[in-house]
Amino acid sequence: MEQNQFLGAQSVRFSQPVYIKESASIVGEKEGEGPLGMLFDQVSKDPMFGGETWEEAESRLQKKTVDLVLKKAGCQKEDVRYLFAGDLLGQSMASIFGLVDFARPLLGLFGACSTSGLALGLGSMCIAGGFAKQVLCVTSSHFCSVEKEFRYPLGYGNQRPLSASWTVTGCGAFLLSDEYSITNRAMITGVTFGKMIDYGLKDSMNMGCCMAPAAADTVKCHLQDFGRTPEDYDKIITGDLGKVGQKVLIDLLSQEGIDISENHTDCGIEIFDGETQDTHAGGSGCGCAASTLSAYILRQMEKGEWKRVLFVPTGALMSKTSYNEGNTVPGIAHAVVIERI
Repeated sequence: MEQNQFLGAQSVRFSQPVYIKESASIVGEKEGEGPLGMLFDQVSKDPMFGGETWEEAESRLQKKTVDLVLKKAGCQKEDVRYLFAGDLLGQSMASIFGLVDFARPLLGLFGACSTSGLALGLGSMCIAGGFAKQVLCVTSSHFCSVEKEFRYPLGYGNQRPLSASWTVTGCGAFLLSDEYSITNRAMITGVTFGKMIDYGLKDSMNMGCCMAPAAADTVKCHLQDFGRTPEDYDKIITGDLGKVGQKVLIDLLSQEGIDISENHTDCGIEIFDGETQDTHAGGSGCGCAASTLSAYILRQMEKGEWKRVLFVPTGALMSKTSYNEGNTVPGIAHAVVIERI
């Protein structure tokens, strides 16, 4: 059998596709009121998800989403070889307490808001390498837990600049498999892992600008490694740049002679209505790209609207410690090639 190919400096092309067997998405009430509201599997009106703290709420959100994807796939937890999971909280507490009862080997990840791409990329490589038949990739975010972790507790009533993004309360879970089935949602055929890119920006209230250079670098590298152009994709979809970051991304790539203006969109733009919902620049958070991929992007592919997309979740690599010590906010982005079956 043809071996998986290393392409260029940062990419891998799979000789046999890895299949997204099933996925699930659960979001909060605000996300349910947005343009994609009818597409999510579940919309919870309880921001606590039955818990007592914001952190417990996010853990419960992850557990509910994993339970749901296994139910939709008709699988038991024992059918899953590995869990690839992460979130935005310190030491990935949402994932640890949310998934501990599944008693499966955990590969904990941190890629900030790019974690869904990191999980899908590593999970796909694990299956393509013959190290597992099925793995589960999951990530989440919660508006209230993230505000408490990185900015200010909600009770402070702080003002948000227009460049700020709104952390999505949501979770996306994906069951990857090596087995073809007509019921599979889509297939992953390649990955380009991104480098850390630091332009010296320090504004945590403008993460779109902090992450856009990394997205531009990854997209450029991906096209070079695969020998493709933007026109080879029906959509190039970043994760969390929002309206401000989208403009920066398009400008940076145009300077390199790459025009994605006609087929680019961003999960942070799609998930909220900028005209009617007070979300400023758009959505962000680990759950933004993950829930949008499950509810919207894969659905568009199943309908035949898109045949090949480049899914590029983006992350701002910061912590409350690094921010308080005056450090910059490097960005990172991982690109996953998803194709219609």
